[in-house]
Amino acid sequence: MEDQREALRKIITTLAVKNEEIQSFIYSLKQMLLNVEANSTKVQEDLEAEFQSLFSLLEELKEGMLMKIKQDRASRTYELQNQLAACTRALESSEELLETANQTLQATDSNDFPQAAKQIKDGVTMAPAFRLSLKAKVSDNMSHLMVDFAQERRMLQALKFLPVPSAPVIDLAESLVADNCVTLVWRMPDEDSKIDHYVLEYRRTNFEGPPRLKEDQPWMVIEGIRQTEYTLTGLKFDMKYMNFRVKACNKAVAGEFSESVTLETPAFMFRLDASTSHQNLRVDDLSVEWDAMGGKVQDIKAREKDGKGRTAGVPSPKRMPSGRGGRDRFTAESYTVLGDTLIDGGEHYWEVRYEPDSKAFGVGVAYRSLGRFEQLGKTAASWCLHVNNWLQVSFTAKHANKAKVLEPPVPDCLGVHCDFHQGLLSFYNARTKQLLHTFKAKFTQPVLPAFTVWCGSFQVTTGLQVPSSVRCLQKRGSATSSSNTSLT
Repeated sequence: MEDQREALRKIITTLAVKNEEIQSFIYSLKQMLLNVEANSTKVQEDLEAEFQSLFSLLEELKEGMLMKIKQDRASRTYELQNQLAACTRALESSEELLETANQTLQATDSNDFPQAAKQIKDGVTMAPAFRLSLKAKVSDNMSHLMVDFAQERRMLQALKFLPVPSAPVIDLAESLVADNCVTLVWRMPDEDSKIDHYVLEYRRTNFEGPPRLKEDQPWMVIEGIRQTEYTLTGLKFDMKYMNFRVKACNKAVAGEFSESVTLETPAFMFRLDASTSHQNLRVDDLSVEWDAMGGKVQDIKAREKDGKGRTAGVPSPKRMPSGRGGRDRFTAESYTVLGDTLIDGGEHYWEVRYEPDSKAFGVGVAYRSLGRFEQLGKTAASWCLHVNNWLQVSFTAKHANKAKVLEPPVPDCLGVHCDFHQGLLSFYNARTKQLLHTFKAKFTQPVLPAFTVWCGSFQVTTGLQVPSSVRCLQKRGSATSSSNTSLT
């Protein structure tokens, strides 16, 4: 009996679920019926408006053509009437002369004949009939104002509802990734004169190959593209690849998206290693600000956390461990912070913008073995450009405790290009790409981006590709022209 009750409960549950599905489907059908009514009314109104627009255009064309015919008729009538009036006057004058000549011939007085004959001769010479053109000034042919709308009629007869545009095809061979820009080129598989615009969507990803259905990054949308190509500028390549897809739209409907493609966006990405930076440097992602109280505040917090109640005059001998290689935090006057990504090959580029009021600032590269007390450029383990605004303003290139004074004006934004295999470390004005200095070295181990600041701040920009202008300078050998061999 209990088994039968359980079976019946299952049947009831199944029926209830099915009833709920049917009710939901019924609601969906009713909603679709309402949508059909509303949408059909809308497209009917649109159709009426389109035809009314055609009627209005045809009426305007008709009025314009009729006006042209009327103006041409009036002009020709005016010319012909003027010519007719002139001919009529000339004929009347000629008939008067003819009558006078006949009367003179019939006259019997021979004494007056010579004088009369001379007057008639002079009158004929000056008669309008002999100065009159007997060719019509205008033609009575109006065939130039005839029309033949056979072709247009066939076009109107071929009118039909707008088709759904085909999916575009992205041309990878013509697309380009360079200078943190992406130029995407596509084409339509078939010519379609009804296309109004295109919609481009893109997103960043770390996965190579066809785009995955589920991604953490959303699609970014660019609408209203009128051409079959588009260039995205000023991108930050903080992921390895980008997905792209395009769809075509006419006035009424959008087509399907093209097959998505994936383009590689190689660039140098790194973070700042806050765990080993000097305690007076407040590191926030890629921003750093010097804080005079930073070390003391952190020491106090550490003591409060440990609960040991040490006095300020007895520093803790405990070292703060690092998540990168276990190195110690920079200390003393080495206000240094390193990047967290090693450079052990290839070419890499990044930029840094520092606060011009900073009393001291430096940027370059260093071995991971750089000592916790060592300052950038003062040992053989680091290379840097250094700006000093304290006491005496200076702009120098430093390595192994040797310095070279640089002549170019100090820019507020510096670009750093490291070609590891060639042993080249070049610095540029990031805005103008003017070469400031190049170290030519032989790196014996991987290097890290390195920064130092005192009484100031700076902001790092990563995810950048090596600019084409920088590559061009290096290929021409210009990059080594300002090298200081004493600093290599």
